[in-house]
Amino acid sequence: MVIIIALLIGFLSAFVGSLVGLGGGIVLVPAMLFLYDNFSSFSWANPQAIVGISLITMVFTGLSSTLAYYRLKRVDIKTGVIFLIGSLPGSVVGSWINTRLETDQFSLYFGILMIIIFIMMLVDREKLRKNKPLEITDQTRTFMIDGETHQYNITYVPAIILSFAVGLLSGLFGIGGGTISVPAMILFFGIPVQIAIATSMFMIFFISIISASAHIVLGHIVWSYVLFFVIGSYIGGTVGAKTSKLFKGKTLEWILRIVIVIAAIRLIIESFH
Repeated sequence: MVIIIALLIGFLSAFVGSLVGLGGGIVLVPAMLFLYDNFSSFSWANPQAIVGISLITMVFTGLSSTLAYYRLKRVDIKTGVIFLIGSLPGSVVGSWINTRLETDQFSLYFGILMIIIFIMMLVDREKLRKNKPLEITDQTRTFMIDGETHQYNITYVPAIILSFAVGLLSGLFGIGGGTISVPAMILFFGIPVQIAIATSMFMIFFISIISASAHIVLGHIVWSYVLFFVIGSYIGGTVGAKTSKLFKGKTLEWILRIVIVIAAIRLIIESFH
C-alpha cells in the first residue's frame, strides 16, 4: 500500500508541479506531512526525510519537464543560468538550516511562505508594466508564444540576489524553488508565465541535484521508498509539461494561485495540531 501511495504522490506532485513550474514539492511535502501525522506506516517520514525524498524526486521531475518544455521552445536557458548562479549556493545553506527545524515549525513557516507568495501573485503586473516602458537593449530577451511576441529584460544583480533566496528556500523546504522563482520572474522581470514555468523547471533540475546531494550527505534519505516516488514523478513531469500546452497563460496563473493557497491553509492548520 505504501508503494502505491508513493507512486501516486510522485505522479500527482510532478504533474501539478510541472504544469505550473513548481517542481512538485508544494504537493508532495504537505501530502507526506499529512501521512506522517495520521498513519503509522509513514512514521519514517519526518520533515528531513520528506524534504530529502522531495528533492530527489524533483531531480527527475525537472529532467522530464525540461526536456518536454525544451521541445516546445519555452526554456530561456540564458535567464535560467543567471538564476542558478545564486540559487545553487543558497540551496546548500537551506539544506543545513533544515536540520534545525521541528515538524510543527516546518509546517507553520512553509504555510506562511505560501501565503506571502499568493499575495505577491495578486499584484496587477500589467499596471506596473504600463508605468515602466520596456527599454530594448542587448540583454532584451524575445520569445514567440502562440503567435504573440514577448520581450523582457533581466538585470543581473537583482536576479542573482533573488535566486540566492530561491535556492535557500529550496534546500530548507524541499520545494524546488519554483514556488518563489515563477512568481518572481513574472512579477519583477515581466517574463511571460509560459516561459517562467518552463525556465523554472530547467532551474529546478540543477537546484534539486545540489540540494538532494546535501541531504544525502546529511543522511536524510529513506532509500527503500525513493525509487517509487521517482518513477511516479518522471511520468507525471512529462505528462504535466505536455498538458500545459492546452492552457493559456492567465489560466495557468490561476491554477498556480489555487494550488498555493490550498497548500498554505492546510499547512498552517496542521502546524497547530
